[in-house]
Amino acid sequence: MTGSIEQGTSQTHGNTHLLHFLVRLPRPMEKVWPALSTPDGLAAWCAAADELEPRLGGAVSLRGLGSGRITAWDVDRVAEYAVGEGGRVRFHLERDGADGSVLRFTREFQGDGEAEGESEAGWRARFERLIEHLDDRP
Repeated sequence: MTGSIEQGTSQTHGNTHLLHFLVRLPRPMEKVWPALSTPDGLAAWCAAADELEPRLGGAVSLRGLGSGRITAWDVDRVAEYAVGEGGRVRFHLERDGADGSVLRFTREFQGDGEAEGESEAGWRARFERLIEHLDDRP
């Protein structure tokens, strides 16, 4: 089974940018969760986590995305990281059949929408790496 990345959407409201993606993943939620919630998992496809305290209110620092706090934490389901000034990265997992997962992703950030890695194309490339990472895991 391979994953798929549906067309992302992008919105801009003044200086605030929002990206949304729906990503179908070839693994159950329990296998996907570590890729979204651990330093090793995030480093494999998204960004190095210089700090990650896996709990609501815990500190987080994602290289290239910013530092801040964990603002939502529902184990095996939701991780939201408030990073930088007015930014956030939200991963929301849902079951997709017996063996798959759906990732509903939101990235909110302030400033230049064409910053390196913050475009739809930049996040699509990250999700392609996530799918490859999950395909490499037993």
